[in-house]
Amino acid sequence: MTDQVLKQQVHDYVESIWEDAVSDIATLVAIRSVEDLDHAEKGKPYGPKPYEALSEAVRIASRLGLDAHNLDGHIGYADVSGASDRQLAMIAHTDIVPEGPGWTFDPFKLTRKDGYLIGRGVLDDKGPLVLSLYAAKWFADRAKGTGEQAPYTVRAIIGSNEETEMADVEWYLERYPQPAFCFSPDADFPLICGEKGGFSATIRSRDISDVIVSLEGGTAGNAVAGEATAIVRADADALPGTDRIEVKPASDGHVRLVAHGIGAHASQPQGSINAIGLLVDYLLDHDLCSAAERDFLDLERLVFGSTDGSTLGIAATDDLFDPLTCIGGTIHTKGGTFEQTIDARYPSSITGEEIARRVGGLAREHGCELSVDLDMVPFSTDPNSAPIQALVATYNEYAGRDAKPYTIGGGTYARHFKVAGAFGPNDPTYPMPDWVGSEHSADEGFSEEQFKRALEIYIVSLSRLMELEL
Repeated sequence: MTDQVLKQQVHDYVESIWEDAVSDIATLVAIRSVEDLDHAEKGKPYGPKPYEALSEAVRIASRLGLDAHNLDGHIGYADVSGASDRQLAMIAHTDIVPEGPGWTFDPFKLTRKDGYLIGRGVLDDKGPLVLSLYAAKWFADRAKGTGEQAPYTVRAIIGSNEETEMADVEWYLERYPQPAFCFSPDADFPLICGEKGGFSATIRSRDISDVIVSLEGGTAGNAVAGEATAIVRADADALPGTDRIEVKPASDGHVRLVAHGIGAHASQPQGSINAIGLLVDYLLDHDLCSAAERDFLDLERLVFGSTDGSTLGIAATDDLFDPLTCIGGTIHTKGGTFEQTIDARYPSSITGEEIARRVGGLAREHGCELSVDLDMVPFSTDPNSAPIQALVATYNEYAGRDAKPYTIGGGTYARHFKVAGAFGPNDPTYPMPDWVGSEHSADEGFSEEQFKRALEIYIVSLSRLMELEL
Protein backbone atom coordinates (compact mmCIF):
# COMPACT_ATOMS: atom_id res chain seq x y z
CA MET A 1 0.00 0.00 0.00
CA THR A 2 1.38 3.40 -0.96
CA ASP A 3 1.63 6.16 1.60
CA GLN A 4 -0.99 8.21 -0.25
CA VAL A 5 -3.46 5.32 -0.30
CA LEU A 6 -2.87 4.64 3.41
CA LYS A 7 -3.55 8.25 4.34
CA GLN A 8 -6.74 8.37 2.25
CA GLN A 9 -8.02 5.14 3.79
CA VAL A 10 -7.26 6.41 7.27
CA HIS A 11 -9.00 9.71 6.55
CA ASP A 12 -12.11 7.91 5.28
CA TYR A 13 -12.09 5.65 8.34
CA VAL A 14 -11.90 8.58 10.77
CA GLU A 15 -14.80 10.31 9.05
CA SER A 16 -16.86 7.11 9.12
CA ILE A 17 -16.45 6.45 12.87
CA TRP A 18 -16.42 10.02 14.16
CA GLU A 19 -19.98 10.26 15.45
CA ASP A 20 -19.51 7.01 17.34
CA ALA A 21 -16.27 8.34 18.83
CA VAL A 22 -17.99 11.53 20.02
CA SER A 23 -20.74 9.44 21.60
CA ASP A 24 -18.13 7.37 23.45
CA ILE A 25 -16.37 10.50 24.68
CA ALA A 26 -19.72 11.77 25.98
CA THR A 27 -20.30 8.50 27.85
CA LEU A 28 -16.97 8.84 29.66
CA VAL A 29 -17.29 12.58 30.33
CA ALA A 30 -20.57 11.89 32.17
CA ILE A 31 -18.65 9.99 34.89
CA ARG A 32 -17.06 12.14 37.61
CA SER A 33 -14.03 9.87 37.85
CA VAL A 34 -12.09 11.74 40.54
CA GLU A 35 -9.91 9.68 42.87
CA ASP A 36 -11.82 8.82 46.07
CA LEU A 37 -9.60 6.83 48.40
CA ASP A 38 -12.08 7.21 51.26
CA HIS A 39 -14.38 4.82 49.40
CA ALA A 40 -11.75 2.59 47.81
CA GLU A 41 -12.11 -1.16 48.24
CA LYS A 42 -10.84 -4.39 46.76
CA GLY A 43 -11.35 -4.26 43.00
CA LYS A 44 -11.88 -0.49 43.17
CA PRO A 45 -8.48 0.75 44.45
CA TYR A 46 -8.98 4.39 43.44
CA GLY A 47 -12.63 4.70 44.39
CA PRO A 48 -16.00 3.85 42.80
CA LYS A 49 -16.09 6.50 40.07
CA PRO A 50 -12.61 5.83 38.64
CA TYR A 51 -13.62 2.16 38.58
CA GLU A 52 -16.85 3.04 36.77
CA ALA A 53 -14.98 5.02 34.10
CA LEU A 54 -12.37 2.29 33.65
CA SER A 55 -15.08 -0.36 33.33
CA GLU A 56 -16.96 1.75 30.79
CA ALA A 57 -13.82 2.24 28.71
CA VAL A 58 -13.19 -1.51 28.71
CA ARG A 59 -16.78 -2.06 27.56
CA ILE A 60 -16.28 0.44 24.73
CA ALA A 61 -13.09 -1.37 23.70
CA SER A 62 -14.89 -4.72 23.67
CA ARG A 63 -17.70 -3.27 21.56
CA LEU A 64 -15.10 -2.08 19.06
CA GLY A 65 -13.86 -5.65 18.63
CA LEU A 66 -10.72 -5.38 20.76
CA ASP A 67 -9.53 -8.02 23.23
CA ALA A 68 -10.23 -5.93 26.34
CA HIS A 69 -9.48 -6.61 30.01
CA ASN A 70 -10.12 -4.87 33.33
CA LEU A 71 -7.25 -5.77 35.66
CA ASP A 72 -8.89 -5.84 39.09
CA GLY A 73 -9.85 -2.18 38.82
CA HIS A 74 -6.25 -0.97 38.71
CA ILE A 75 -5.91 -0.48 34.97
CA GLY A 76 -7.09 -2.03 31.72
CA TYR A 77 -5.86 -2.87 28.26
CA ALA A 78 -7.29 -3.68 24.84
CA ASP A 79 -5.28 -5.66 22.28
CA VAL A 80 -5.15 -6.34 18.58
CA SER A 81 -2.94 -9.41 18.26
CA GLY A 82 -0.06 -9.22 15.84
CA ALA A 83 2.39 -11.72 14.38
CA SER A 84 4.62 -10.93 17.36
CA ASP A 85 3.74 -10.65 21.03
CA ARG A 86 5.93 -7.53 21.18
CA GLN A 87 3.72 -4.50 21.54
CA LEU A 88 3.28 -1.06 20.13
CA ALA A 89 1.38 0.55 22.97
CA MET A 90 -0.65 3.66 23.62
CA ILE A 91 -1.57 4.68 27.15
CA ALA A 92 -4.26 7.19 28.13
CA HIS A 93 -6.43 7.58 31.21
CA THR A 94 -10.05 7.88 32.31
CA ASP A 95 -9.54 9.59 35.69
CA ILE A 96 -9.86 13.37 35.99
CA VAL A 97 -9.11 16.26 38.32
CA PRO A 98 -12.12 17.79 40.13
CA GLU A 99 -14.21 20.16 38.04
CA GLY A 100 -13.47 23.25 40.15
CA PRO A 101 -15.33 26.57 39.92
CA GLY A 102 -16.02 28.90 37.01
CA TRP A 103 -17.80 26.64 34.50
CA THR A 104 -20.32 28.09 32.08
CA PHE A 105 -21.09 24.63 30.69
CA ASP A 106 -22.11 21.48 32.56
CA PRO A 107 -18.73 19.81 33.22
CA PHE A 108 -20.23 16.31 33.10
CA LYS A 109 -22.40 16.63 30.02
CA LEU A 110 -20.56 16.78 26.72
CA THR A 111 -21.39 20.04 24.94
CA ARG A 112 -20.85 20.38 21.21
CA LYS A 113 -20.49 23.97 20.09
CA ASP A 114 -18.97 25.58 16.98
CA GLY A 115 -16.75 22.57 16.25
CA TYR A 116 -15.56 22.12 19.85
CA LEU A 117 -16.31 19.52 22.51
CA ILE A 118 -16.61 20.86 26.08
CA GLY A 119 -16.56 18.87 29.34
CA ARG A 120 -14.22 17.79 32.12
CA GLY A 121 -11.81 15.24 30.69
CA VAL A 122 -12.48 16.01 27.03
CA LEU A 123 -8.81 16.85 26.48
CA ASP A 124 -7.29 15.32 29.62
CA ASP A 125 -7.66 12.49 28.84
CA LYS A 126 -10.96 10.83 27.98
CA GLY A 127 -11.06 12.17 24.44
CA PRO A 128 -7.53 10.95 23.64
CA LEU A 129 -8.32 7.61 25.33
CA VAL A 130 -11.20 7.13 22.91
CA LEU A 131 -8.88 8.04 20.03
CA SER A 132 -6.45 5.33 21.12
CA LEU A 133 -9.24 2.74 21.10
CA TYR A 134 -10.36 3.74 17.62
CA ALA A 135 -6.74 3.70 16.43
CA ALA A 136 -6.49 0.11 17.64
CA LYS A 137 -9.83 -0.68 15.96
CA TRP A 138 -8.32 0.38 12.62
CA PHE A 139 -5.79 -2.44 12.90
CA ALA A 140 -8.42 -4.91 14.09
CA ASP A 141 -10.65 -4.07 11.11
CA ARG A 142 -7.72 -4.29 8.72
CA ALA A 143 -6.67 -7.69 10.02
CA LYS A 144 -10.24 -8.93 9.72
CA GLY A 145 -10.53 -7.60 6.19
CA THR A 146 -7.20 -8.92 4.87
CA GLY A 147 -6.71 -11.98 7.06
CA GLU A 148 -3.18 -10.80 7.79
CA GLN A 149 -1.80 -9.86 11.20
CA ALA A 150 0.34 -6.76 11.66
CA PRO A 151 3.99 -7.38 12.66
CA TYR A 152 3.42 -6.18 16.25
CA THR A 153 0.56 -6.43 18.70
CA VAL A 154 -1.23 -3.12 19.22
CA ARG A 155 -2.14 -2.49 22.86
CA ALA A 156 -4.24 0.41 24.14
CA ILE A 157 -3.61 0.70 27.88
CA ILE A 158 -6.47 2.25 29.86
CA GLY A 159 -5.24 4.04 32.98
CA SER A 160 -7.30 5.20 35.94
CA ASN A 161 -4.89 6.92 38.37
CA GLU A 162 -2.80 9.29 36.25
CA GLU A 163 -3.91 12.53 37.87
CA THR A 164 -2.64 11.65 41.35
CA GLU A 165 -0.05 8.93 41.97
CA MET A 166 0.16 6.98 38.67
CA ALA A 167 -0.05 3.92 40.90
CA ASP A 168 -1.96 2.18 38.11
CA VAL A 169 0.93 2.08 35.66
CA GLU A 170 3.38 1.10 38.40
CA TRP A 171 1.07 -1.79 39.30
CA TYR A 172 0.85 -2.72 35.62
CA LEU A 173 4.59 -2.71 34.91
CA GLU A 174 5.26 -4.93 37.92
CA ARG A 175 3.13 -7.61 36.23
CA TYR A 176 3.26 -7.04 32.48
CA PRO A 177 6.16 -6.65 30.04
CA GLN A 178 7.43 -3.36 28.69
CA PRO A 179 6.21 -2.64 25.15
CA ALA A 180 8.69 -2.27 22.30
CA PHE A 181 7.54 1.34 22.13
CA CYS A 182 4.81 3.36 23.84
CA PHE A 183 3.31 6.78 23.36
CA SER A 184 0.83 8.65 25.51
CA PRO A 185 -1.76 10.88 23.78
CA ASP A 186 -1.89 13.21 26.78
CA ALA A 187 0.16 16.23 25.80
CA ASP A 188 1.15 18.38 22.82
CA PHE A 189 2.54 17.81 19.35
CA PRO A 190 5.10 17.47 17.86
CA LEU A 191 6.44 15.01 20.48
CA ILE A 192 7.68 15.17 24.05
CA CYS A 193 10.78 13.05 24.55
CA GLY A 194 11.68 14.13 28.07
CA GLU A 195 9.99 15.32 31.25
CA LYS A 196 11.28 17.21 34.25
CA GLY A 197 11.35 15.66 37.66
CA GLY A 198 8.11 15.91 39.58
CA PHE A 199 8.20 16.88 43.25
CA SER A 200 5.15 17.36 45.44
CA ALA A 201 5.06 17.96 49.18
CA THR A 202 2.86 19.26 51.97
CA ILE A 203 3.73 22.07 54.39
CA ARG A 204 1.95 21.67 57.74
CA SER A 205 1.72 24.34 60.39
CA ARG A 206 1.32 23.63 64.08
CA ASP A 207 -2.09 24.25 65.70
CA ILE A 208 -2.27 28.05 65.25
CA SER A 209 -5.76 28.86 63.93
CA ASP A 210 -6.95 31.97 65.77
CA VAL A 211 -8.01 35.01 63.77
CA ILE A 212 -8.13 32.83 60.66
CA VAL A 213 -10.90 30.30 61.22
CA SER A 214 -10.28 28.50 57.93
CA LEU A 215 -8.30 28.68 54.71
CA GLU A 216 -9.51 26.59 51.79
CA GLY A 217 -8.42 26.76 48.17
CA GLY A 218 -7.49 24.91 45.03
CA THR A 219 -8.88 21.73 43.48
CA ALA A 220 -5.71 19.68 42.88
CA GLY A 221 -2.09 19.75 43.94
CA ASN A 222 -0.93 19.90 40.32
CA ALA A 223 -2.94 22.99 39.38
CA VAL A 224 -2.73 26.70 40.20
CA ALA A 225 -5.71 27.54 42.43
CA GLY A 226 -8.40 29.47 40.59
CA GLU A 227 -10.42 30.16 43.73
CA ALA A 228 -9.75 30.27 47.47
CA THR A 229 -11.76 31.21 50.57
CA ALA A 230 -10.84 32.40 54.05
CA ILE A 231 -13.13 32.87 57.04
CA VAL A 232 -11.69 35.32 59.56
CA ARG A 233 -12.76 37.04 62.76
CA ALA A 234 -13.21 40.65 61.63
CA ASP A 235 -15.65 43.43 60.76
CA ALA A 236 -16.70 43.22 57.12
CA ASP A 237 -17.46 46.95 56.99
CA ALA A 238 -13.84 47.74 57.79
CA LEU A 239 -12.44 45.63 54.92
CA PRO A 240 -12.30 46.82 51.31
CA GLY A 241 -12.98 44.52 48.40
CA THR A 242 -10.66 44.38 45.39
CA ASP A 243 -11.07 43.43 41.75
CA ARG A 244 -10.21 39.83 42.69
CA ILE A 245 -11.30 39.53 46.34
CA GLU A 246 -14.88 39.61 47.56
CA VAL A 247 -15.61 40.58 51.17
CA LYS A 248 -18.81 39.04 52.53
CA PRO A 249 -20.24 39.24 56.06
CA ALA A 250 -20.62 35.88 57.81
CA SER A 251 -22.32 34.93 61.06
CA ASP A 252 -21.07 35.72 64.60
CA GLY A 253 -18.61 38.45 63.70
CA HIS A 254 -16.90 36.54 60.93
CA VAL A 255 -16.01 37.61 57.41
CA ARG A 256 -15.76 35.43 54.32
CA LEU A 257 -13.05 36.42 51.84
CA VAL A 258 -13.29 34.85 48.39
CA ALA A 259 -10.34 35.24 46.02
CA HIS A 260 -10.66 34.70 42.28
CA GLY A 261 -7.46 33.89 40.41
CA ILE A 262 -6.57 32.44 37.02
CA GLY A 263 -5.93 28.69 37.10
CA ALA A 264 -3.33 26.75 35.12
CA HIS A 265 -1.54 23.43 35.08
CA ALA A 266 1.34 23.30 37.54
CA SER A 267 3.85 22.67 34.75
CA GLN A 268 2.84 25.87 32.90
CA PRO A 269 2.07 28.52 35.51
CA GLN A 270 3.06 31.48 33.34
CA GLY A 271 0.19 33.96 33.16
CA SER A 272 -1.72 32.39 36.04
CA ILE A 273 -2.82 34.16 39.23
CA ASN A 274 -2.92 31.94 42.29
CA ALA A 275 -6.05 32.64 44.35
CA ILE A 276 -4.38 31.34 47.52
CA GLY A 277 -1.54 33.80 47.04
CA LEU A 278 -4.08 36.61 46.65
CA LEU A 279 -5.63 35.66 50.00
CA VAL A 280 -2.24 35.43 51.70
CA ASP A 281 -1.34 38.95 50.59
CA TYR A 282 -4.73 40.32 51.64
CA LEU A 283 -4.56 38.73 55.10
CA LEU A 284 -1.05 40.07 55.69
CA ASP A 285 -1.73 43.52 54.27
CA HIS A 286 -4.83 43.96 56.47
CA ASP A 287 -3.31 42.39 59.58
CA LEU A 288 -5.93 39.63 59.66
CA CYS A 289 -3.78 37.18 61.59
CA SER A 290 -2.23 36.44 64.95
CA ALA A 291 1.54 36.47 65.43
CA ALA A 292 1.74 32.70 64.93
CA GLU A 293 -0.50 32.87 61.86
CA ARG A 294 1.65 35.69 60.47
CA ASP A 295 4.71 33.46 60.70
CA PHE A 296 2.91 30.85 58.60
CA LEU A 297 1.63 33.45 56.13
CA ASP A 298 5.15 34.85 55.71
CA LEU A 299 6.19 31.36 54.61
CA GLU A 300 3.17 31.22 52.31
CA ARG A 301 4.29 34.49 50.73
CA LEU A 302 7.57 32.77 49.82
CA VAL A 303 5.64 29.87 48.28
CA PHE A 304 3.55 32.23 46.15
CA GLY A 305 6.18 34.90 45.60
CA SER A 306 7.45 33.28 42.40
CA THR A 307 6.71 30.45 39.99
CA ASP A 308 10.38 29.67 39.30
CA GLY A 309 11.18 28.69 42.89
CA SER A 310 13.47 31.67 43.43
CA THR A 311 11.69 32.90 46.57
CA LEU A 312 12.11 29.41 48.03
CA GLY A 313 15.78 29.19 47.03
CA ILE A 314 15.30 26.33 44.56
CA ALA A 315 15.52 28.04 41.14
CA ALA A 316 17.39 25.81 38.68
CA THR A 317 17.90 25.22 34.96
CA ASP A 318 20.07 23.19 32.56
CA ASP A 319 20.65 22.59 28.84
CA LEU A 320 18.09 19.79 28.45
CA PHE A 321 15.06 21.19 30.28
CA ASP A 322 13.37 24.54 30.80
CA PRO A 323 13.83 26.20 34.22
CA LEU A 324 12.24 24.78 37.35
CA THR A 325 8.64 25.72 38.11
CA CYS A 326 7.01 25.66 41.55
CA ILE A 327 3.43 26.46 42.58
CA GLY A 328 1.20 26.18 45.62
CA GLY A 329 -1.67 23.86 44.76
CA THR A 330 -4.20 23.40 47.55
CA ILE A 331 -4.63 24.66 51.10
CA HIS A 332 -6.89 23.19 53.79
CA THR A 333 -7.56 23.81 57.47
CA LYS A 334 -7.54 20.68 59.61
CA GLY A 335 -8.09 20.82 63.35
CA GLY A 336 -6.53 24.26 63.74
CA THR A 337 -3.57 23.54 61.44
CA PHE A 338 -3.02 24.68 57.87
CA GLU A 339 -1.84 22.29 55.13
CA GLN A 340 -0.36 23.76 51.97
CA THR A 341 0.72 21.57 49.04
CA ILE A 342 3.48 22.56 46.65
CA ASP A 343 4.30 21.18 43.21
CA ALA A 344 7.73 21.61 41.62
CA ARG A 345 8.86 20.45 38.17
CA TYR A 346 12.64 20.35 38.20
CA PRO A 347 15.48 19.92 35.65
CA SER A 348 18.42 17.54 36.03
CA SER A 349 20.62 20.21 37.66
CA ILE A 350 18.81 19.81 40.99
CA THR A 351 17.34 16.84 42.84
CA GLY A 352 14.18 16.24 44.78
CA GLU A 353 16.30 15.65 47.86
CA GLU A 354 17.85 19.10 47.53
CA ILE A 355 14.43 20.72 47.05
CA ALA A 356 13.17 18.97 50.17
CA ARG A 357 16.23 20.08 52.13
CA ARG A 358 15.93 23.75 51.18
CA VAL A 359 12.14 24.08 51.46
CA GLY A 360 12.10 21.94 54.59
CA GLY A 361 14.62 24.27 56.20
CA LEU A 362 12.46 27.30 55.42
CA ALA A 363 9.41 25.52 56.78
CA ARG A 364 11.12 24.79 60.10
CA GLU A 365 12.21 28.43 60.37
CA HIS A 366 8.52 29.35 60.27
CA GLY A 367 7.36 26.71 62.74
CA CYS A 368 6.16 24.27 60.08
CA GLU A 369 7.09 20.83 58.81
CA LEU A 370 7.49 19.57 55.24
CA SER A 371 6.56 16.05 54.19
CA VAL A 372 7.41 14.78 50.70
CA ASP A 373 4.46 13.18 48.93
CA LEU A 374 6.05 12.32 45.57
CA ASP A 375 9.43 12.59 43.86
CA MET A 376 9.82 11.42 40.26
CA VAL A 377 13.25 11.88 38.70
CA PRO A 378 13.61 13.47 35.23
CA PHE A 379 13.30 11.12 32.25
CA SER A 380 14.23 11.31 28.55
CA THR A 381 14.21 9.16 25.42
CA ASP A 382 16.78 9.68 22.65
CA PRO A 383 15.13 12.20 20.30
CA ASN A 384 17.06 10.69 17.37
CA SER A 385 15.80 7.15 17.91
CA ALA A 386 13.88 5.59 15.00
CA PRO A 387 10.42 5.43 16.65
CA ILE A 388 10.62 9.03 17.90
CA GLN A 389 11.66 10.24 14.46
CA ALA A 390 8.88 8.24 12.80
CA LEU A 391 6.22 9.91 14.94
CA VAL A 392 7.61 13.42 14.56
CA ALA A 393 7.92 12.99 10.79
CA THR A 394 4.27 11.92 10.57
CA TYR A 395 3.11 14.93 12.55
CA ASN A 396 5.22 17.27 10.41
CA GLU A 397 3.68 15.88 7.23
CA TYR A 398 0.16 16.57 8.48
CA ALA A 399 1.02 19.95 9.99
CA GLY A 400 3.32 21.21 7.25
CA ARG A 401 6.04 21.96 9.78
CA ASP A 402 9.62 21.03 10.56
CA ALA A 403 9.17 20.68 14.31
CA LYS A 404 11.54 18.81 16.62
CA PRO A 405 11.03 16.67 19.73
CA TYR A 406 11.23 18.63 22.96
CA THR A 407 11.05 18.33 26.74
CA ILE A 408 8.42 19.57 29.20
CA GLY A 409 7.72 20.13 32.86
CA GLY A 410 4.55 18.03 32.98
CA GLY A 411 4.50 14.43 34.08
CA THR A 412 2.89 11.88 31.74
CA TYR A 413 2.71 8.13 31.69
CA ALA A 414 5.60 8.11 29.19
CA ARG A 415 8.18 8.51 31.98
CA HIS A 416 7.37 5.00 33.25
CA PHE A 417 8.42 3.26 30.03
CA LYS A 418 11.88 2.44 28.69
CA VAL A 419 11.30 3.83 25.19
CA ALA A 420 8.40 6.24 25.02
CA GLY A 421 7.11 9.73 24.33
CA ALA A 422 4.03 11.89 24.83
CA PHE A 423 2.41 12.58 21.46
CA GLY A 424 -0.41 15.10 21.01
CA PRO A 425 -3.30 15.52 20.56
CA ASN A 426 -3.02 19.27 21.22
CA ASP A 427 -1.21 21.38 18.63
CA PRO A 428 0.00 24.64 20.24
CA THR A 429 0.09 26.30 16.81
CA TYR A 430 -3.65 25.78 16.37
CA PRO A 431 -5.75 28.82 17.38
CA MET A 432 -8.27 28.24 20.18
CA PRO A 433 -11.16 30.59 21.05
CA ASP A 434 -11.11 32.34 24.42
CA TRP A 435 -14.26 30.58 25.61
CA VAL A 436 -12.64 27.12 25.40
CA GLY A 437 -10.68 26.19 28.52
CA SER A 438 -7.51 24.12 28.69
CA GLU A 439 -6.98 20.91 30.64
CA HIS A 440 -7.52 21.27 34.42
CA SER A 441 -9.41 24.54 33.78
CA ALA A 442 -13.07 25.53 33.69
CA ASP A 443 -14.85 24.85 30.38
CA GLU A 444 -12.16 22.37 29.34
CA GLY A 445 -12.59 21.64 25.66
CA PHE A 446 -10.98 20.71 22.39
CA SER A 447 -11.44 21.06 18.65
CA GLU A 448 -13.12 18.21 16.79
CA GLU A 449 -10.96 19.05 13.77
CA GLN A 450 -7.82 18.67 15.86
CA PHE A 451 -9.09 15.41 17.34
CA LYS A 452 -9.77 13.98 13.88
CA ARG A 453 -6.35 14.98 12.60
CA ALA A 454 -4.69 13.53 15.70
CA LEU A 455 -6.43 10.19 15.16
CA GLU A 456 -5.19 10.11 11.57
CA ILE A 457 -1.66 10.90 12.78
CA TYR A 458 -1.84 8.11 15.38
CA ILE A 459 -2.96 5.45 12.91
CA VAL A 460 -0.40 6.42 10.26
CA SER A 461 2.34 6.63 12.89
CA LEU A 462 1.52 3.16 14.21
CA SER A 463 1.54 1.84 10.64
CA ARG A 464 5.04 3.23 10.17
CA LEU A 465 6.22 1.84 13.49
CA MET A 466 5.10 -1.57 12.23
CA GLU A 467 7.82 -1.32 9.59
CA LEU A 468 10.65 -0.80 12.10
CA GLU A 469 12.86 -3.34 13.85
CA LEU A 470 12.20 -2.52 17.49
